[in-house]
Amino acid sequence: MTQTLLHQILDYANRADPYPIYEELRRTPVHHEADGPYVISTYYEIRSLLHDPRISSDARNLASSSADPLAESTSEETALPPGFLRLDPPEHDRMRRMTNRHFGPPHSPHRVDGMRPELHDIVAGLIDGLGDPGRIDLVEQFSYPFPVTVICRLLGVPREDEARFHTWADTLAASLDPDPDADPADRGKGAAEARMQLGMYLAGLIEERRKNPGDDMLSQLAATKSEDGQMTTMELLSTAALLLIAGHETTVNLITNGMLTLLRNPDVLQRLRTEPRLAVPLVEELLRFEPPVQLLPQRTPLADIEVRGVTIPKGSSIWLVLASGNRDPQRFENPDRFDPDRPDIQHLGLGSGIHSCFGAPLARLEAQLALSELARRLENPRLLDDPPPYRQNAVLRGPRHLRIACDGIRP
Repeated sequence: MTQTLLHQILDYANRADPYPIYEELRRTPVHHEADGPYVISTYYEIRSLLHDPRISSDARNLASSSADPLAESTSEETALPPGFLRLDPPEHDRMRRMTNRHFGPPHSPHRVDGMRPELHDIVAGLIDGLGDPGRIDLVEQFSYPFPVTVICRLLGVPREDEARFHTWADTLAASLDPDPDADPADRGKGAAEARMQLGMYLAGLIEERRKNPGDDMLSQLAATKSEDGQMTTMELLSTAALLLIAGHETTVNLITNGMLTLLRNPDVLQRLRTEPRLAVPLVEELLRFEPPVQLLPQRTPLADIEVRGVTIPKGSSIWLVLASGNRDPQRFENPDRFDPDRPDIQHLGLGSGIHSCFGAPLARLEAQLALSELARRLENPRLLDDPPPYRQNAVLRGPRHLRIACDGIRP
């Protein structure tokens, strides 16, 4: 593999189909160029490292980020402390336990499933509002507004403030996905202003919830004391921002990549229309076949480690290419075939180990409901652009727009 191939991972021109590049990557399971990251591309090695306690997610343990071309694009320009995705044990474990106490088992086992009726209503309302069936941008009109509305409801953002919240989320999403034609200074200024306004808004909302708690997640995070203590205001702000950005961006891509894949596989789309239960295995196969998170950059070993005979020094930058591992023929039979009946889909689409996707139950449910309803209600849907225009981001991969047409929208 040459330096050119490493750059091709980041090249926007290859975003529509990066899988031939990943196939070539797997020929050298551990690739390293002078002063560059160590790129891991095979399933078993990636999964092993995701469970290896010697691998750190804390950027402060990197010896240097100057040689990592993704270091700047994935950094968070914010005064907030790192979210728990960027921390190692024991800090990571404490923050994750405190957050999960109000999100999932054992303390809140019904939080996500209890949102099912509300999620269905949001989906139905968005489909009702699609307008002209001959010209729909699924990203702008459905995939983007759905997850951020869900996050607003989860955190307890008042309905009258949801529009402001949407604006901030869109601005911050754009900062993760740089437009090459936009002025970098203007983009950075806009993102910084959005972060400041969002932070001030959330700080005010936290204080209000402390005085007048509701049954929303932010109220519970602000009020609860446990064996791990109580979250500080800064930790609450960091966690709320993490839920907004991480929960929003990945779900946008999962739904959009999912609908694109279904439109390219009309037989599966028809099955989903008549077999709603297919949604569960179908979403798992989508997470393998077209994962919303393509790679995890800026991991680093806390000691020298050996992977497939290659010694990776302490403090080096490691990229784990999840999407390549998901197409590894050593793990999956016919990996380039989309097959919702695949009997064994232990994919890497939501990570693995202690940093596995915190919002996975909600993301799965959102995608299942969204794709099922789109399949049921859109009459004869078809792509207007194939491939669609993709976002610039090499980490969070998905179409910037997905223009489709249909003959009508069923009630």
